[in-house]
Amino acid sequence: MDSPIEQFLNNILFFAEDTDLPAIDQIKVSSWIQNTIKNEEATYQSINIIFCSDEFLLRLNKEHLSHDYFTDIITFQYEQSPIEGELFISVDRVRENAEDRKLSFENELHRVMIHGVLHMIGYADKSEEDKIVIRSKEDYYLSEIVK
Repeated sequence: MDSPIEQFLNNILFFAEDTDLPAIDQIKVSSWIQNTIKNEEATYQSINIIFCSDEFLLRLNKEHLSHDYFTDIITFQYEQSPIEGELFISVDRVRENAEDRKLSFENELHRVMIHGVLHMIGYADKSEEDKIVIRSKEDYYLSEIVK
């Protein structure tokens, strides 16, 4: 049987691998992700958010995507509808990107999480046009979590 917190999080679970779990309000973030998915008229089964180190994510990037560079997030989607997948997020990269962009760590972390969720919903970021759309969605949903 699920614990009360797992029931409330509704299958959006948080884990840490090779790093500490960031101090975030998991209930608030889970609700925000659920509302985003609902607002985009999608459904989900389960989403695991795994926070990790640069080194851990680099290994995944090389092993699964044949990319030899650091990144802030890798999304593994196992089912399209309802959405089922995992977001691997480099805490190191998020921290560095936040400093470079003069943003709070929390704001950048939220941006990266919602970016991964938007990919699972079906938004791409390969073309310049796609990037404009996904960034606009990110900005909109970022404004929703601070309310």
